Amino acid sequence: MIEGLEPGTLAFLALAGFAAGFIDAVVGGGGLVQLPALLVGLPGATPVQLLATNKLGSICGTSVSSVTYFRRIRPDLRTAVPLALAAFVGSAAGAALAFLISKEAFNPIILVVLVAVGAYTLLKPSMGQLQALRFGHARRRHLGTAVIIGLVVGAYDGALGPGTGSFFVFALVSALGYGFLEASAKAKIANLATNLAALVVFVPQGAVIWSVGLLLGAGNVLGGYLGARVAVARGSRFVRVVFVVIVLAFILKIGWDTWRQFTG
Repeated sequence: MIEGLEPGTLAFLALAGFAAGFIDAVVGGGGLVQLPALLVGLPGATPVQLLATNKLGSICGTSVSSVTYFRRIRPDLRTAVPLALAAFVGSAAGAALAFLISKEAFNPIILVVLVAVGAYTLLKPSMGQLQALRFGHARRRHLGTAVIIGLVVGAYDGALGPGTGSFFVFALVSALGYGFLEASAKAKIANLATNLAALVVFVPQGAVIWSVGLLLGAGNVLGGYLGARVAVARGSRFVRVVFVVIVLAFILKIGWDTWRQFTG
């Protein structure tokens, strides 16, 4: 048993890790489940500890789902590699900025992200069903756009994180015209890079709560493996309902905590 945590809290975090890994592999945005779960389960932790521990759990799941996607989808590495390298650089820079985020600002920021990405998920139920690549005859422009996506979304992931997979998928679909599965495969490779870059910054600073992170990681591995297989076999529509329900639940919880923070 992890010292200081009740069995109920451990079960809650393990379940959150599984749900995050599964959802992240299918539609992206597993951090919208996992990071709020850490906020609820570890109320005494600092923002940097929460972010760093979240990254440890997430990288376990993204590693498994990335390999599964690569083996089954075979994404075009000519775009995926530059995207991932730019995401690594952006995430490392963002992680350095994470130490400046105060505890008082953390809940409101997470709440805004939850509402924004939850609304986006509701409003975009058929995103990426068909692939129609943009800049097909302008390879440099295509790669340049991918690099910009990697830097911007990577920086966000390093500094905060929730919804990164969804943002990668959204950007690849809307800006470059990829279909959902191809975008998801590239997003997983880029997300693996952002998680690794953030940990390169966080681990030397002693910010990771290893016992909790590894518990989340175990759940992420199982969820990521199952989620990637389901995504390839069945698509993502049925998961969206579960995803929205979970996000709404955390909006209510974090929203209530934020309300008490400013009124209590």
